[in-house]
Amino acid sequence: MRLLDRYLLRELLIPLGYCLGGFLIFWIAFDLFSELGAFQEEKLKAVEIAEYYLLLTPKLLQEIVLPVALLLALLYVLTNHARHHELTAMRAAGLSLWRLCVPYLFVGIFFSLFLFCLNEQWMPNSPELAEQIRKRHASGPTGLTDRQWRRDLKFRNDGDDRFWRIRNYNVETGEMVEPYVEWRLPDGSHRQLVAERGVLSNGVWTFFNVRRSVPNPSPDSPKVWEQTNVLAVAEFSETPEQIKSEIKISQLSSIKAAKKVQLSIAEILDYNRLHPRLRQSTRAMLDTQLYAHLAGPWTCLVVVLIAIPFGAPSGRRNVFVGVAASIFICFAYFVLQRFGMALGTGGYLPPLVATWLPNALFGGAAIWLTARVR
Repeated sequence: MRLLDRYLLRELLIPLGYCLGGFLIFWIAFDLFSELGAFQEEKLKAVEIAEYYLLLTPKLLQEIVLPVALLLALLYVLTNHARHHELTAMRAAGLSLWRLCVPYLFVGIFFSLFLFCLNEQWMPNSPELAEQIRKRHASGPTGLTDRQWRRDLKFRNDGDDRFWRIRNYNVETGEMVEPYVEWRLPDGSHRQLVAERGVLSNGVWTFFNVRRSVPNPSPDSPKVWEQTNVLAVAEFSETPEQIKSEIKISQLSSIKAAKKVQLSIAEILDYNRLHPRLRQSTRAMLDTQLYAHLAGPWTCLVVVLIAIPFGAPSGRRNVFVGVAASIFICFAYFVLQRFGMALGTGGYLPPLVATWLPNALFGGAAIWLTARVR
């Protein structure tokens, strides 16, 4: 890395750290004052409150804090360089504006990839884990133990033509209480299985105190059942992860899905494997979530591109106008992102177009404006 690149990078990272820290402290302090009474009722300790906000930090970073902090820090750095004629001197030495902006573009790409990993690895479970902390000292039906169980769970594996109905299901351990499974054999006949309990052991579903229907040569004869204490069924390919994605997606309304990314790529793919034939509305919602998951993190790179043409120009100009214009354009960009999510979820636009159009439109416009900078 050249000395100039290190200088530009250092000048950016310092105000970026201040912006990130300031936004996070402001949000945590504001939320803490509003939730302090609830925390006291829930008997949370200071360490648990800190753990709670730590789990919510990825959600805040992804939604607004990181892109806005990056925009403001870059605008501050660029206008500061322009005011001291540093950019003019660098360009007079034969460096193009694009070459000078390489460190900034690198930061935008880095944080875009960082947000993608954060969304996939941490974001899907962090709100649920944070809620578990708030219920840690609760007792009775609202306690954590009760929250681990889902009652009267029903789902269908359309790919393998299998229907499940479970009286109680533990989302943490995958244990089933009173499961009922019905599936179709290649010859067209139906089979049923009823058990007292079921667990996943070594990748195979094992059932206890089982009653299973057996083929009957005469369709008019009463159904014949065989009973056994323990039965391992290797052909049941459903996994606890797929069942959790089924629970999460079945509870996800179109209104929530239209606002922001709610699902990870793994959850969407697991659901698609269970349901290869989906209703058009559900398919539009899931495809929009998938493409938004891929397009959303690149917001960091787009805001870098937007900041460059408004912060870098030198000469006699009103700095406030340039900064205000870039902030307004970024605000319009964020609004268009949400609007695209709503159109894609509702099926009014193809999900690929609805989620990637804001990036392409504002990123392309920013590149065109940068090329016109003198």
